[in-house]
Amino acid sequence: MRRSLLALLVLACAGFAATPAAALTRIKDISTIQGVRDNQLIGYGLVMGLQGTGDTLRNSPFTEQALQSMLDRMGINIKGVPLRARNIAAVIVTANLPAFAGTGSRIDITVSSVGDATSLKGGTLLLTPLSGSDGQVYAVGQGQLAVSGFVVQGQAESLTQGVPTSGRIPNGALVERQIPGQLRDLPEIVVELDNPDFKTAARVVDAINAYTRARFGKTLARERDLRTITVQRPANLSTARFLADIGDLGVVPDTPARVVVDQRTGTVVIGQNVQVSTVAITQGNLTVTVTETPIVSQPAPFSDGETVVVPRTQVTAEETGGYLSIVRGPDLQTLVRGMNRMGMRPSDIISVLQAIKTAGALQAELVVQ
Repeated sequence: MRRSLLALLVLACAGFAATPAAALTRIKDISTIQGVRDNQLIGYGLVMGLQGTGDTLRNSPFTEQALQSMLDRMGINIKGVPLRARNIAAVIVTANLPAFAGTGSRIDITVSSVGDATSLKGGTLLLTPLSGSDGQVYAVGQGQLAVSGFVVQGQAESLTQGVPTSGRIPNGALVERQIPGQLRDLPEIVVELDNPDFKTAARVVDAINAYTRARFGKTLARERDLRTITVQRPANLSTARFLADIGDLGVVPDTPARVVVDQRTGTVVIGQNVQVSTVAITQGNLTVTVTETPIVSQPAPFSDGETVVVPRTQVTAEETGGYLSIVRGPDLQTLVRGMNRMGMRPSDIISVLQAIKTAGALQAELVVQ
């Protein structure tokens, strides 16, 4: 029994090694586990200790109200007292609560100004409850802000570097409540692909089944659709260790034939599986030059004439290129080689790709951003 199991493991490893190592991608890098995700938290708080760069309380009444409420809870009554402090700022605190984060663990938080504060540098966030979408408080944040941007202002000029009204506090929040549910409570293991594709899902299922067949003697994975894959939990292995094992399995993801064009920056990204039918392409540049050379007309001496400006316009048109080239497909290398031979610029390539798609010769999805 041990020899047969060892032989199966050797055959499975040999099958994985037959594919080039550079083409293999771990399953954990192209997928996520359904139910294992972060949870977003948000809270409203105050930052103190600013060097005159805080909110103007007259323009930010919510900052003054929050300060009064905080001092009232501390037993200090300032109602009716005008406040002119510039060392305080109202902020929104956001954080991501990782999956299965236990009580007492720490998470990073991001602090952003709400009012008209010019900088949060040097400030300290006061105790701020962080709530989830259900209204429950899951963490509290407090600590010294780390602000990378700065602002320097004089009487006639100011200099701003980065974003001084936003900062982070590493490990600035303490988890007070754990998200309900544990990994072992999941009814089934569902693997979700980051880039949904039927062929990629089938390859992931084949890789998992090859592993489970060699180790457990049966297949445990089955594709549900192009995005999700269901995997049965083995009886004699913990869920965490099983996910760690299948996450290291290598597959070759299949990429769709897609061309992405960004007209603002002139960026063109062409996928590997893009195919082009044989087409004839002509591309030329038309340059129109308009030159204004006005002439001043002087009247004869001792005459009643007036000096006038006579307009003179010269228009010339020059068209370069325009020769016809045949780009024979069907692979990406031929398309790129043909466009480079024609000396096309990124803007020209974008126009040609759109025209090829309209002609029905581009056998790929064209995404224009």
